[in-house]
Amino acid sequence: MPLEAIEIETASDPRSSIIVLHGLGADGNDFVPFAEELDLRRVGAVRFVFPHAPARPVTINGGYVMRAWYDILGTEAAQREDEPGLRESQAAAEALIARERARGIAASRIVIAGFSQGCAIALLTGLRHAERLAGIVGLSGYLPLAAATAAERSAANRDVPLFMAHGRADPLIVLDRAAAARDALLALGYDIEWHDYAMEHSVCAQEISDLNHWLWRVLA
Repeated sequence: MPLEAIEIETASDPRSSIIVLHGLGADGNDFVPFAEELDLRRVGAVRFVFPHAPARPVTINGGYVMRAWYDILGTEAAQREDEPGLRESQAAAEALIARERARGIAASRIVIAGFSQGCAIALLTGLRHAERLAGIVGLSGYLPLAAATAAERSAANRDVPLFMAHGRADPLIVLDRAAAARDALLALGYDIEWHDYAMEHSVCAQEISDLNHWLWRVLA
């Protein structure tokens, strides 16, 4: 069953969907104000979907149970990734896409987006999705299971546009890690619009404006 989610429609009878995956410890409410700042009237009615990640123990936080798309085992990028958790959330994100398809939204009108942990799941899912999507948005995150991307990526989405953005002063996921993800995807031939901003692990007004213009393009 698809995850519980908050949904906002900008007008009746939407013909595009934007699925937004929150970060560690937050929930679907976290990015509702962000979406409300976007002006997508020129692309028609849009349905925003803000799912809630399941609650699970997070090792780096002493096993405390919180909403998380997967476990984080340590602060070093080289530490073992929680592949079972990542794959579980990939399947959950696929179910959200499938629900939008069942409600009449073409895959080519669906954007999957995420912040931090949500960015990881958006990239993991979108690059592997079997039908061509409108685009993938990765904010303040990184590429998970990077070594498997080339072998697992979908032929249908090899030309999918990506919007990637990061804070230059991010203390949680350093800029170099995000830039490495960008460079790995560029090496595979992806079309990436990249931005970095004078911010920490957050979202800023210029980022929203830049994303707004990108969404106009991919949902035109």
